[in-house]
Amino acid sequence: MKPHLVIVGLGNPGKEHAKTRHNAGFRAVDLLSKNFGEGEWTESQKFLCRMQEARIITVPVLLVQPTTYMNRSGECIRKLVEFYKLNPREQILVLCDDIDLPLGDIRLRMKGGPGTHNGLRSIVVVLGEEFPRLRIGVGTPQAGEDLAAWVLSIPPAAEQKTVDCAVEALPQKVKEFVMERIDE
Repeated sequence: MKPHLVIVGLGNPGKEHAKTRHNAGFRAVDLLSKNFGEGEWTESQKFLCRMQEARIITVPVLLVQPTTYMNRSGECIRKLVEFYKLNPREQILVLCDDIDLPLGDIRLRMKGGPGTHNGLRSIVVVLGEEFPRLRIGVGTPQAGEDLAAWVLSIPPAAEQKTVDCAVEALPQKVKEFVMERIDE
């Protein structure tokens, strides 16, 4: 199946990272899998990711979780774009955490820079700045707090619950994103 849309959740592989702030994108793709997935997840050495076919409304979709670790996510996306001959502006949607959004907020941006997000920075190097991304607000570290350590930590239960609520809203947001493209 050639996907009409590739949805990439950013995160770090491994159980030790599963509940960290930085893995909100992985958790979102896991939820999309439960809602729209078809078949099983497969590990792809060729594309440096876990992948699963899905269908949202009638649109064939490929759900992706890079296995390269966050800071090298662009390597996976480059391989997918080249193989499937994808137009990043129309056929890629990245789901990721964002420290610049209020805790629990979700925002769609059609283009833009990576900010402090190294996973997005890796993708921008490969695709440029014009690709859509749904950002999940995971809160902001205190002044002077180490950013890397903070995003790689598991938030307190109340914060985690707020992020989980945002992640649970993502399947509907993604469905709306797909519907807008069908209507164009």
